[in-house]
Amino acid sequence: MWIAILVVLALIILWVIASYNGLVSKKMKVQNAFGQIDVQLQRRFDLIPNLVNCVKGYMKHESETLEKVTKLRTSWANAGSISEKVDLDNQLSGALKTIMAVSENYPDLKANQNFSELQEELRNTENKISYARQFYNDSVTMYNTALMVFPSNIIASIFKFTQEKLFVVTDEKTRENVKVEF
Repeated sequence: MWIAILVVLALIILWVIASYNGLVSKKMKVQNAFGQIDVQLQRRFDLIPNLVNCVKGYMKHESETLEKVTKLRTSWANAGSISEKVDLDNQLSGALKTIMAVSENYPDLKANQNFSELQEELRNTENKISYARQFYNDSVTMYNTALMVFPSNIIASIFKFTQEKLFVVTDEKTRENVKVEF
């Protein structure tokens, strides 16, 4: 009888350990996934000064957009939370769309090799950011699901695991097509 009780107790302890370790593993995957977004956003921000300098001469009347991009880059570097970075990223995406759309009206700029290379680098970076956001959201969904389903929700509540937020577009303007008017 004592052996049966010890076996059941050992199985419960093993289950608690396995559940806890599974939740920790999922949480670490979420943190890593956001780190990957951070890396790609940093890459984007490193490309921006080159893009701005290349475009400045062609877009004198668009200096407001260029200044906004530069300010967003500085703000992003100082942002502390995921929510702040998400908001700044959304704003920057809109500003970059404007620069790319306006560039279509400047044949000399479109033909400029530096601009073309920077545009291609930004396009590649945007694709990587998009993939990283998707991976992050998938990781967050798996983690949050594990926090909510039985029986791991018991371990999650005992050890005070909390849900993570998805990376979502909060600014509806970011979803709109850019309209360039002169």
